Amino acid sequence: MLLATQLERVFIIKDNGQEIRLTDPEPKWSVESVMNFYANSYPILTNAKVSVPQIKDDTIQYKFESVMGTKG
Repeated sequence: MLLATQLERVFIIKDNGQEIRLTDPEPKWSVESVMNFYANSYPILTNAKVSVPQIKDDTIQYKFESVMGTKG
């Protein structure tokens, strides 16, 4: 018997060099909606992009990566 299960989504950001794992506030939301939801707590997300999702440890992981450049 085949059983399909939906993988839990996990969202990861790097803040000051530290990796922070964020839980999924609402599985029905788009990834962009989740990023907007957490932007109030993590302002770095206002200028972030989403990396290609990876399946790891029975979860699907999305990394929010800053797109801010450096001066120079």
